[in-house]
Amino acid sequence: MKSIVKDIIIVAICVAVIWIGLQAYFGAVNPFYVVSSGSMYPQLAMYDIIVITGHTPFEDVKVGDIIVFDRPKDHDKVIVHRVVAVIDDDPKTLRTKGDNNQASIPGTDFPITEQEYVGTVVHVIPQVGYITKILQPPINYIIIAVIIGIMIIRQIAKKYNKKDLIINDIDESKSDEKIDYFLNDKEYSSEDFLTKDEKSVDEISKEDTKSIDDIPEFFRDKEQESEKEKE
Repeated sequence: MKSIVKDIIIVAICVAVIWIGLQAYFGAVNPFYVVSSGSMYPQLAMYDIIVITGHTPFEDVKVGDIIVFDRPKDHDKVIVHRVVAVIDDDPKTLRTKGDNNQASIPGTDFPITEQEYVGTVVHVIPQVGYITKILQPPINYIIIAVIIGIMIIRQIAKKYNKKDLIINDIDESKSDEKIDYFLNDKEYSSEDFLTKDEKSVDEISKEDTKSIDDIPEFFRDKEQESEKEKE
């Protein structure tokens, strides 16, 4: 479990570092938004992902730019529309309109001041926003559970593989010890077997000699006479 927690912490830290880096690079708390309506069609379609920059000052925003802003009515919604007019210079106030809308909507498209301004659109990634739709609950929780499950299974598999390696090493060391024991044991040495064989031959020859010497002279004379008659 410690290794699993360690892996999760490492992944979380990597994600956090990447996210902080993107925030610093684009100059926005959230550089990515998913288009959720067709008000800017065909320039922006639903489920396109827009990338914004906060490094463009509000004073540099001009007519024709596509900007992201909080709805001025109650700041409860983030909107992406095109700037169509500058309605005041002090302070600078903008009017926007969706490309697919017939007119600007009061309280939604204007008045836009620096307080509502979030950033200017710099990149569009078509249709990638479908992924965010797919990853809505409970699918995202299921995916997270599957990833954690895979990490747990991998750690368990590593643990069992280590155990198998240790057991195999122990078995090999035991077999080597047995071989060394038989090779070094005097009881089973080849020299002892040769010595025993030599001893047995000497004992047999002695017994044969002894058996000949033990024959009485009478029988030995008879044997010699029979041999002479044969000749």
